[in-house]
Amino acid sequence: MKLLLPFHLHKVGAGFPSPATDYVEDDIDLNSHLIKNIPSTFLIRVQGKSMHHVGIHDGDLLVVDRSLNPKNFSTVIANVSEELVVKTFVKEKNQSFLTSGSKKIKDKIDLTENPEIFIWGIVTYVIHAL
Repeated sequence: MKLLLPFHLHKVGAGFPSPATDYVEDDIDLNSHLIKNIPSTFLIRVQGKSMHHVGIHDGDLLVVDRSLNPKNFSTVIANVSEELVVKTFVKEKNQSFLTSGSKKIKDKIDLTENPEIFIWGIVTYVIHAL
């Protein structure tokens, strides 16, 4: 489904205000900007606060692509004990971990020792209200 929204030509400044314009360049389809691989992409809502340090908050919507492979420090959706969770994927030497940002070893989930845990998808965008 295409949902076209007005797209303004001018960028918005984050510093001092610039002269306002009402010039609309074209319509924009957010799907074409947020979703690269439609068959493997889904949205999921976050419940909890463990990932707030990376800008993911309770109630946010995550755009997740299942066709991507995790890179070091990717934000991922993982299946842990039959529950989907959002975590950070960390690769160190020959080991891979899932973490919520804690540097303590006891707070890391070692993927090498837990082969039943698997990465379900890579978070590509976070959508949240201000």
